Amino acid sequence: MAKTEDQDIETVHFPALDPAKAADQLRVVAEKVGELSTGALVKFASGAEDAQKMLKSIFENTKAVSNELSLKTMGALRANAEADLSHLQALVGAKLPSQVIALQSNFLRKRVEMCVEQAKEFQALSTKGVADVTKPIKDALEKALTDVKAA
Repeated sequence: MAKTEDQDIETVHFPALDPAKAADQLRVVAEKVGELSTGALVKFASGAEDAQKMLKSIFENTKAVSNELSLKTMGALRANAEADLSHLQALVGAKLPSQVIALQSNFLRKRVEMCVEQAKEFQALSTKGVADVTKPIKDALEKALTDVKAA
């Protein structure tokens, strides 16, 4: 500080630093920081555990859906191959061109019906699969929103 008319630098008094009070204040601050850090670490660990559970659930659901789709695909391929072979046997046994035309038109009609039915089954299975796979994510988001609203 510079000298002023009324006051010299020697006359300026600073409050005395009481080491006991300073130590107490530092201890209180350190305890508060420790509590906040512990709380943050607990929340982080809980969030990491929740994320791990969610990912595990997603992977399990994805595996199950994938297996179902694979089995359904194999079943559809088998049914299609059996229908093709059956049709081929019927064509070989046909004696007249009119029989071939009738067999072919019936086969095509049945194949279109079969394809439509298979497409419906795949759509239903895919819709269910997407719902199963995304359910853990949806649940986690709903929990997070609930936690945010509660805070």
